[in-house]
Amino acid sequence: MTYKAEYIWIDGTTPTAKLRSKTRILADGAELPIWGFDGSSTNQAEGHASDRVLKPVASFPDPIRGGDDVLVLCEVFNIDGTPHESNTRAALREVAEKFAAQESLFGIEQEYTFFQGSRPLGFPENGFPAPQGGYYCGVGADEIFGRPVVEKHLENCLTAGIGVSGINAEVMPGQWEFQVGPLSPLEVSDHLWVARWLLYRTAEDFGISATLDPKPAKGDWNGAGAHTNFSTKAMREDYAAIIEAAESLGRDDKPLEHIKNYGAGVEARLTGAHETAPWNEYSYGVSNRGASVRIPWQVEVDQKGYIEDRRPNANVDPYVVTRLIVDTCCTALEKANLV
Repeated sequence: MTYKAEYIWIDGTTPTAKLRSKTRILADGAELPIWGFDGSSTNQAEGHASDRVLKPVASFPDPIRGGDDVLVLCEVFNIDGTPHESNTRAALREVAEKFAAQESLFGIEQEYTFFQGSRPLGFPENGFPAPQGGYYCGVGADEIFGRPVVEKHLENCLTAGIGVSGINAEVMPGQWEFQVGPLSPLEVSDHLWVARWLLYRTAEDFGISATLDPKPAKGDWNGAGAHTNFSTKAMREDYAAIIEAAESLGRDDKPLEHIKNYGAGVEARLTGAHETAPWNEYSYGVSNRGASVRIPWQVEVDQKGYIEDRRPNANVDPYVVTRLIVDTCCTALEKANLV
């Protein structure tokens, strides 16, 4: 007897990487082996030396095929055993291990937009739908588009053991969100990448595509982000650590360093309108969705909890955003003796 293993990896496409996958048939009971692929077809090699290596790092039950089949998330390596330059997970591993004692947790809110052909789902062939207002967390066929895909994606994620914690319709027609976490930096990033793969794969069966474009419709329409909620053990116990973490993200060259790595097209989304702060101005505040970083009102009341970085784009690499936040905030908390 055999089972199917769908090997999934992140390619080298710039400025925004794509997901790739292929199937391997394995004997029952066989462990997941290292595999290879043609890197010249994924922007990860040149044709004269195209072999690249897939190293399994996480596996999940396959909700599409069912049975004993699995989804296998992989890191990409060169044939000499070094991480490929597109392998952002390797850099996160080092930072996560360095600050492991601070027990970082993340929850990432993944927004995305369904497209039918060349237009967002719910947009008429000519013109535009009614202005934003009733779509967010709405109900009814006149305001909600794509719910069957969303429900099936949620079911698939839960069957796969993905740490999804919720879903909701977003502000623009055809725009939705799912949340992953709270989980450790590596776990939340792994789970989010596989949840993205399942989103694309699930939508295939409905003849619909999904995009993480941060500004899928030009004009007076909300963009799509990946709001990133973060805490350490100290932040979950002490409000002083909350303030230090929020302030550390705005010090020196940190705002620009983060913005440059928060997803292609971030300037088009972070305009100061549509519940965003301008990309080139850092701010934080309690219950303020127009700030770069929001401190939820209940966190101020409880004097402990987490912060929400509202700047990351929907198309951000979760391995990069979690690495930057851990490195910046945990370093600052250590220096301030708030660990």
